[in-house]
Parts: sequence; structure tokens; C-alpha cells
Amino acid sequence: MLPSPLRPQRKIPLVPENLLKKRKAYQAIKATQAKQALLDKRKHQKGKQIRFKRLETFLRDSHRKRSDDARLRRMERKPGVLLMPEGHKLVFAVRIAEIKGVSMRVRHVIHRLRLRKIYSGTFVKLSPTSLRMLRIVEPYVAWGYPNLKSVRELILKRGHAKINKKKHALTDNVLIEEHLGKHGIICLEDLIHEIYSTGKHFNEINDFLWPFHLSVARHAARNKVGFRKEIGDPGFRGNGINELIRHLN
Repeated sequence: MLPSPLRPQRKIPLVPENLLKKRKAYQAIKATQAKQALLDKRKHQKGKQIRFKRLETFLRDSHRKRSDDARLRRMERKPGVLLMPEGHKLVFAVRIAEIKGVSMRVRHVIHRLRLRKIYSGTFVKLSPTSLRMLRIVEPYVAWGYPNLKSVRELILKRGHAKINKKKHALTDNVLIEEHLGKHGIICLEDLIHEIYSTGKHFNEINDFLWPFHLSVARHAARNKVGFRKEIGDPGFRGNGINELIRHLN
């Protein structure tokens, strides 16, 4: 066989040096722009999204703040007599109303009671100071006297511990004994008894417990007015707080 003829080699076109420099500079500019766009996107995602408020929202918040300020001034002018109820030392408080636009004093008390989220509840030991705090947040919080059954159901069903600012379920007595053993609390029954009887270590144990996040019915989002009628108005409930606990637990 005859050898195949050699193919002519294709000549690579030469590109001027100044054009190569322009291409390289253009590619560097595009890479820098893409990197800056990515950084701007991440920065925008980390920050809060821009939200527009309607005029009705400003009016509602302003009216709520004015009414809170007037109510608190009225309480200071006419404080009345804070009568401590006989036979009751324990209170369970549940936040059942929004606090957007409220007075800073009301917001501060709500944070002190650890009711930062709606439909969250905490135990409170009755004293003149705590009773005054409950009166300050009365338009937004329902409170009353829980019985032993309600205390037990809340702790057994929704009890969580706060350990190193993290939430841990109360599923093991070893966890309780490890953190509360120095106070003589080694199991759930001891914890329930100490809370209900408001013993001398009540504050330490109440701080150990995470605020209770109560459940809300599914139809609450669709029918807020109807659900508000079901749970009732905020304020003092007395022994009726046990019905609210059954409804939300």
C-alpha cells in the first residue's frame, strides 16, 4: 500500500498582543463583578427583608401604646390595695394576645415573665411584686391558679429543661438529678411537688424549666375571631385557668 499523503498543517491565526491584553482585562473585570454580586446577594440574604407597613398598622400600634401609657398612669395615680389571695401561692400565666406596638414597660414585664412568644406559659410565685407585674400585662396575659392535675399534665407533656441555653426534653430522671440534685430534686415527682408547693427552691427550678409552648387548634389561623372566643379574654381567670390549660395543652 502506498503511504497516505501528508495532510497540510493548519496554521493557527496570530492574535495581536494588545487584543490579548484587552481580553484578559475584560475577563478580570467580569470575575470581579461576579464575585461582588455574590457577596451582595449573601449580605442581602443575611439582613432583614424590607417590609412595608400599612397606615392602619401604625394607627393600631399608636393607639395601643397610648392606651397602655394611660392605663399605667392610672395605676400609678390610684394603685389601690393589692390583696394577696389566701390559700394560693402559685400562678400560671399564658400570653394569648399580640404585643406589637405596646408600651416599652409592658414589653419589659412580658420579657421578665418569659412570655416572649404567643401561647407560651410560665409558673409564677405569688408576691406583691409579681402581682403588680401581672396587673401591668393583664390585657395580654391570662392568669390564674392551677391545680395539681394541671401542673402535672403540663410538666409531663410539655416540660423541657434549659441547659446551657438549649432545650432538652424531661425524659430521664438522671438529667434532673444531675442539675437539681443539690436542691434535693432527683425525679419528676419531686420537681412537680416543688413547683406546686412553691418550695424554697422554686425560683431555681422554675428557671431550670423552659417556658411551656402550648398548642393551638388548626382552625385558629382560619378563624381567629372564633378561636379568641373559645379561649376567652385575657386577665384574671382564677380557677378557670385550668380549663384554658386543658384547651391548649
